[in-house]
Amino acid sequence: MSLAVAVDPALVLPFQSGVGVVSNLVFGVLLWLLEQWYWLLDWVYYVTGLELLNPDYRFMHRAILVGLCVGVMAPLIGTFLVHRQLALIGDALAHTAFAGVAVGLFLNAVIDLGVSPYLTAVVVAMIAALFIELISEVTDAYNDVSMAIVLSTGFALGTTLISLNAGGLAVGVNQFLFGNLSTVSPQSAAILLVLFALIVGTVAVTRNQLLYVTFDETAARVSGIPVRWYNRVMVMLTAMVVVGAMQIMGVILVAAMLVVPVAGATQVSRSFSESLVVSVVLAELAVLLGIAVSFYGGVTAGGVIVLFAVGIYVCAVAIGKVQSARGGHETPDMGSIDADGETVGTGGD
Repeated sequence: MSLAVAVDPALVLPFQSGVGVVSNLVFGVLLWLLEQWYWLLDWVYYVTGLELLNPDYRFMHRAILVGLCVGVMAPLIGTFLVHRQLALIGDALAHTAFAGVAVGLFLNAVIDLGVSPYLTAVVVAMIAALFIELISEVTDAYNDVSMAIVLSTGFALGTTLISLNAGGLAVGVNQFLFGNLSTVSPQSAAILLVLFALIVGTVAVTRNQLLYVTFDETAARVSGIPVRWYNRVMVMLTAMVVVGAMQIMGVILVAAMLVVPVAGATQVSRSFSESLVVSVVLAELAVLLGIAVSFYGGVTAGGVIVLFAVGIYVCAVAIGKVQSARGGHETPDMGSIDADGETVGTGGD
């Protein structure tokens, strides 16, 4: 016996049209913001004469915008991850984001879905982030075990779909592996702006809870904070950062921006908030220098950005050592840092 349910099209069409109107309105606002960004950089070009800001190079304008957003998002989330000893989760989610890109390319080639690979990358990376937490909770495995499982599964799925070569699927994969400034489209820049707003807004609202869970998970659980829920929020935000940064950093190097600027900031900072601000400054410096050298030198942006980030980290270590020698105190380690007025962590008093 079969049960058929009739759905009145008059009820469905208004909903679909309503969603379409909202999405078109949001996308229109984002494109308007992009136009204002173009205008600002055009003005800077006429004042400074910098060739990479030439109005004919709109792709560079978008790449700089994406880079500036990544310079805020990556250390914003990376600061929590580093102090929770989850630095490698970015690498795991980057490989699963690559699987998401492969899924998008595959669907576009097979059924002409017309969806941006970056959108499918967001979805797959967020699902993978939840699976990392789920595996740890269900099997009592350490986080590095669940990350290794998800990383290998995601990359295996991505390489399998790419190897099918459906409709020329393998063409252009290098831009997702290594990043490419010239391929930052208005659509992908708009997606990045949405991710940026979600990440910064969520951290602003949940900062105190995330800070508590980061430095003293047991006490947070005793005080009634839903630790598992905030853990899931953190890994999903990480997935968003990974997909956003993948546009210019590529899958292989994207995790570096979550870790290296934060590691440098901890060498010269004495509180969590100070570490967060300094890591953003260091990340922005590495991104802007990397994009400039990439443009004028004709090299891959992701690699240059990471090299600058590592160079800045070495300088931060040296400065931290000098500060310690002059001030007579040691640079705080990763596990113990003054959490905005209250020392918490493994080395706290």
